[in-house]
Amino acid sequence: MTQASDVIADLSAENEALDAMVAQLDADRWSSPTPAPGWTITHQIAHLAATFRLAGLAAAQPGTFQEVASRLSDDFDANVRAAMADFVAEPPPVLLARWRAERTAAEKALAAVPPGQPVPWLVRPLPAPVLAAAGMMEVFGHGQDIADALGVRRTPTDRLGHLVGFAVRTWDFGYLARGLTAPEVEFRFEISAPSGAVWTFGPEDAEQRISGPAEDFCLLVTRRRHRADLALRAVGSEADRWLDIAQAYRGPAGPGRAPGQFPRPERS
Repeated sequence: MTQASDVIADLSAENEALDAMVAQLDADRWSSPTPAPGWTITHQIAHLAATFRLAGLAAAQPGTFQEVASRLSDDFDANVRAAMADFVAEPPPVLLARWRAERTAAEKALAAVPPGQPVPWLVRPLPAPVLAAAGMMEVFGHGQDIADALGVRRTPTDRLGHLVGFAVRTWDFGYLARGLTAPEVEFRFEISAPSGAVWTFGPEDAEQRISGPAEDFCLLVTRRRHRADLALRAVGSEADRWLDIAQAYRGPAGPGRAPGQFPRPERS
C-alpha cells in the first residue's frame, strides 16, 4: 500500500470525492459550522489547501520548504491559522479553485520524487508515498468534518488502506502528543477492509491486539469519533489504553469527539 503511483492515485481519488461533496454548495453552506469548534466548511477546505501547498513545496523545493519550516513557532494552532489565513479570506469559488490547484501541484510533485529519496516534512523526513498517505489522513479527517456538517454518509473504499498503514506506522503519536512515553511492546493490528480483505500488521503472537473495520479505525486515529461509538476491539491493557489516545498526527490531541456524539454507522 505504499507504492507511490498507487497512493498518489488514491489520494487524487479521495480529493475528487471530497470535491464532489462541496463543489455545488452555495455560499451560505460554506459558512456552515463543522464538529471542529470554530471551523466552518471554508476553514476545512482552506486548511487542506494550505497543507497541500506545504506538501508540494516540500517535494518540489525542499530547500525553500525547510526555510519556511524554520520560521514556524512552537504554537501549533497559531501555525495552522497562519498557514490557512489567506485561503480563508477567499470567496468560495476562489477557495475551491485554489484548493484544486494546490492539491494537483502537490500530487504531481510527490509523483516526481525519485524512489527512495526522502522528502523533508514538519516532524521528520518521509518517503513520498508515506507523505501522500499522510495527505490521505488529512483529506479523510477534514472530509469527515465536512460530511458531518452536511449530514452526508460517505461510502468507504479500500483506499483507506493507505491511511491504516500510516496510522500503524505512527502508532506512537498519541503518546507523544500527550508527553507520554510509548510502551516497549509490539501491537498486532487486524483491520477489516471495506472489500472484506483483512490487513494485518505486527507479530501474530503479540499480546496487545487491535481489530475492527477500517473505517472505524480511521475515524479513531483521526479523532473524528469516540471509541465508544466504533466497532473496534482491544485485547490487552496497553491496547485498550491505545484506543483512548490513538491519533495519526503530531500536534495537540484536542478534545476529539464525545461518546454518543454521532450514532454508529449502519453496515450491511
